[in-house]
Amino acid sequence: MIRQVGNPLLDFSTDLNLPEYYWSHGLIPDDIYQLLTKVCNGSAEIIRGIILQKASEPACIAVTLRIKQLTDTIDPFDVTGDICPSPQAEKKELVCGEGIIEKYLNRKDVQKALHAQLVGFKEWGFCQDDKVLQYDLTNLEIPTIGVLGSLVKSGIRAFVYSGDQDSRVPFTGSRTLVNKLAKELRLKTTVPYRTWFEGKQVGGWTQVYGKTQLSFAIIRGGSHMAPLTQPARSFSLFKAFLAGKPLPNA
Repeated sequence: MIRQVGNPLLDFSTDLNLPEYYWSHGLIPDDIYQLLTKVCNGSAEIIRGIILQKASEPACIAVTLRIKQLTDTIDPFDVTGDICPSPQAEKKELVCGEGIIEKYLNRKDVQKALHAQLVGFKEWGFCQDDKVLQYDLTNLEIPTIGVLGSLVKSGIRAFVYSGDQDSRVPFTGSRTLVNKLAKELRLKTTVPYRTWFEGKQVGGWTQVYGKTQLSFAIIRGGSHMAPLTQPARSFSLFKAFLAGKPLPNA
């Protein structure tokens, strides 16, 4: 069996290292970053302030609000991408396709062709969590890296990938966690960290542990939903994974 997960939240404290990502990508200045590390108790505390509104220290709350001001006009799931104009009709170019996709997937002929059945709600939508899945934001703090480890132990081949333009769950945290998991499972590196290619262009970077039991890859230019912004590179990665082959190195 095989399992592939993209831009996953495996561990709250490690994965959500948003301040470091923002700083390294030029979204916040040195003084704000230095202030963050001084008044906030690590990245997890900062994220609690930004996402969960749970920062306890007033100084940390103040600096997270400043970050929010600096980054409000970018897409945290695709920091180099353009945000959706409002209204969409004012722009000639298609910046985002959520509305078009939603309308398309709600067409009866499309649903019939996909053998899709809507149970419990009338229309398909991108976010139906409140109607289908009863999630709470505090659930984000429950680690799932152990689940991934148990899958690998049971013989299920796992592949974790990340788009490098996602600031919400940055690739740096996923890479660190996969490397740590490999050590815990005593899986040696069989494919050292290297570039992989889609056509003649670099598709990203990858590393493999054991006999392909555990793999990690970065999709260059990919967002939180990498197949949306880098479909060709995502498809190449998916094909290689299903075939049990390494990602192209040239």
